[in-house]
Amino acid sequence: MTLHPATRRRIVVRALGDRLSLPIDKRLLLACLALLFLGAAVMVAALVSGQMHVPAIEVLNVLTGGGERRMRMVVLDWRMPRAAGAAILGALLGLGGAVFQSITRNPLGSPDIVGFDAGAYTGAILAITFAGGSWIALAGSAIAGGLATAFVVYLLTWHKGIQGFQLIVVGIGVSAMLTSANHWILLKSSLSTAMAASTWGMGSLAKISGQQLSLVLWLGIPVIVLALMLARPLKLMEMGDSRAKALGVPVEAARLALMAIAIVATALVTAIAGPIPFVALASPPIAHAITRTAGTSLAASMATGALLLSAADYVAQHSFAPTQLPVGVVTLCIGGTYFLWLIIKEARRA
Repeated sequence: MTLHPATRRRIVVRALGDRLSLPIDKRLLLACLALLFLGAAVMVAALVSGQMHVPAIEVLNVLTGGGERRMRMVVLDWRMPRAAGAAILGALLGLGGAVFQSITRNPLGSPDIVGFDAGAYTGAILAITFAGGSWIALAGSAIAGGLATAFVVYLLTWHKGIQGFQLIVVGIGVSAMLTSANHWILLKSSLSTAMAASTWGMGSLAKISGQQLSLVLWLGIPVIVLALMLARPLKLMEMGDSRAKALGVPVEAARLALMAIAIVATALVTAIAGPIPFVALASPPIAHAITRTAGTSLAASMATGALLLSAADYVAQHSFAPTQLPVGVVTLCIGGTYFLWLIIKEARRA
């Protein structure tokens, strides 16, 4: 594999004897590297900080295979699943938000706005109520709930194609109905079940385990790879369905595949940590403001989502120590402010 400077703004990665070439925007590459560096710094801070302070040099020693048994337990067993989970789940949320905002061509097109998170939450509540709440059943039910909600929204929106604004409006309506259904299920449940579901529904990474992190990696990495494979059709569809069809893109099939990938990504997050609001909504616009690329960048959105959720979880852990907040409370406070700013911005533009 070789790198060739193509233009001032792009470099070209060539492989297989120049039979495979990939142009990369320099600003996009630098922005992603900077976001990943900041995310790694937040992760190290999460591994260092806590009731038992672990020096950074000791963390590095543990990560390279050394360290005392007690230090290895603190860093690898207690703190690493949460720190790594925040980064991976944040990347999945950023991916889901980027795909939906690109498909709908609207900054409000996010899974937590159009109802797919509510559908995943419904599936998880049913698992907690009737299947005992094991995390495997929780994951399967959340993904099934998100996909079922997407299917209903897609059917209600379809009319010779999909219009982004209609998808958002229908999704908001379905989300409101599912939220009411969720409240009704909780009211009919036992007190212990309702309390467990309500606590989990606030969105928290406090109880993420190494086993759950393994599940996220096994399911999340293929989802990310599939999404990146469909990045080119997604970018072509941003120019309009007609142009994309003229360029050979099977628009409806690609849209359905991308929607399914984004829903699985966000439902996986909901299954592991509960619904975490506004990370999927905010990551793509922030990434676009940083990279200034034409269209939506999946890689930059994932890097931004990983940084946002890692930073929010660090704030949730340490702002009111020893009391820890659910990370969903922090993202809700930040996201509410962002959402208000976005509405004002769109109103002024209109």
